[in-house]
Formats: sequence, structure tokens, C-alpha cells
Amino acid sequence: MSNLEDINVGIIRFPGTNCDRDIEYAVNLTGASSKYIYWNQKDLSDMDVVVIPGGFSYGDYLRAGSIASITPIISAIESFAAENKPVLGICNGAQILGEIDLVPGVFIENDNAKFICQSQILEVKTTRTPFTKLYEKNQLVDIPIAHKEGRYYTDNLEELYDNDQVVLTFKGENPNGSLDNITGVCNLEGNVVAMMPHPERALEDLVGSSDGLNFFKGYL
Repeated sequence: MSNLEDINVGIIRFPGTNCDRDIEYAVNLTGASSKYIYWNQKDLSDMDVVVIPGGFSYGDYLRAGSIASITPIISAIESFAAENKPVLGICNGAQILGEIDLVPGVFIENDNAKFICQSQILEVKTTRTPFTKLYEKNQLVDIPIAHKEGRYYTDNLEELYDNDQVVLTFKGENPNGSLDNITGVCNLEGNVVAMMPHPERALEDLVGSSDGLNFFKGYL
């Protein structure tokens, strides 16, 4: 692959997904190609990148992401990730990646038990992932959040830092009680990223920030 025009991005759709078109817009804005992949499909062989959008898959019944985690597409995502190909889970997508153990830790109910929707300053903690490599380490970015179950928790915080798996942290205010302000993590290899903030809602200055665009431009 020599340029973004050669890249095919698969956008995973579950019943209740509602940020899929925003992701499509983000991908197309970079010049890459996008295709919707549905929950009951099993083949990602034509894809170069996979994005799991936000929303409320299966109404977030039982627990956010739990029903989506047992659908047919999941095995294909796991195999895709095992080939060291880029996988990005945003909000509900991050919850799903936590459910299937492709990233360490979980995203649980906010400590105030309320849905939070607001602009948020974040700090980029690592640039070794395909989605953050166009940023500078410790760069501050303005990317909105919108979740009720986005509080990050892990039993292995020290290991997370030792392995450079913290991707994003809240800068200043911690709106949901996440452990150590963490709001984005990656797997050990760095090709799978789970983040609660919505970079697809920060693509153009017209909407308040374009700081999220590079998340969709770095996977060459």
C-alpha cells in the first residue's frame, strides 16, 4: 500500500450501531475506501483496516458490548487483529474490544451513573499505534466524548504503562472516574486501539475541532 486511496476500511455494523455513517465520512475524507461489514458476516479478507463504531449495540442490554461480543463477525475481527492489522474501536466499539479481550481492561459505568456528552481535552500518550502515529507524544487534542459506560478500569495498571499500552488520557478534568484518567488503550502489539472519545466528531474546524482527523490518516 502506497497511499490512502489503496486502503479498504471495514466499518462494523451491529443492530444499534449509530456512528457508522460518521466513520464512513471520516474515512472517505482521507481518500480511503470504506465498506459496511455486518454482524453476521465472517470474512474480512478484503479489508486493510477495521473500525468498530460507537452506538448502542443490541441496546446495551446485559452490559455494553456483551451481546455484540458473541456475534459471528467477532471471530473474523480476532483473526484480523492476530495478523497485526489495524483495528480501532470507538466508544461502544471500545467496550466490545474490552469484552473480547483484544485490549486489556474494561469500560464500565461512569462513576456518576450519567450519560456525559461534551468536548474534552485529551493527551496522546503513545504514538506507536497506526492511529496515533501522526500525533506527537504528549500532544493535547480536543475530541468530544459521549458515553454512560466509559470509565476505564484494569487490575494491571503498572503493566499497562510498562508496555506502553496507554493511548489517551483525560487532561485536567476526569469526567467519568476512569482509572488514572485513561480513556484509550491498545493491545501489546499496538495494532488494536480502544478509545472512548469520538475522533469522527472532530474532523473539521467548522464543528469545533479537526484534531480527530489524524486517527483516520495514520494507517499506511
